[in-house]
Amino acid sequence: MAIPGYDSNNVAEYTLEQVGARVELVAGVVPDEFGLAKSGGEPPVDALADPVDLVDLETVKAVEAVRIALVYDPSKLPPGASPTDVAVAVETEDGWEPLESTVDLDETTVTAVLNDRPAGSTVVAGYDDTDEEREE
Repeated sequence: MAIPGYDSNNVAEYTLEQVGARVELVAGVVPDEFGLAKSGGEPPVDALADPVDLVDLETVKAVEAVRIALVYDPSKLPPGASPTDVAVAVETEDGWEPLESTVDLDETTVTAVLNDRPAGSTVVAGYDDTDEEREE
């Protein structure tokens, strides 16, 4: 599925099937080195999947849109948690930051669409228990 509002011919797609990760980019320059890799880093406590590194993210130029879709394991949700309390989280200098995300319960995927590159290069599907509304 392409990023809504963008011509599929302008979208670069990357998939890492072994961890169920997919990233789509609309950018002026997407170097050949860009891709996805299973992260060697420690996942957050509330992770519902393995973390994924966006390799050479800093080399992508003139980013218009980024769509990150991650498969997650709903059985890892804490007891009593809503199945929609899942978000794509990005690792920043301040810790893991949940992004505004959409959950597909049938496919057990969570998706975040951004208008710029994420604040970090490691992402994960995680339990999001924040009650506050996020405003862009």
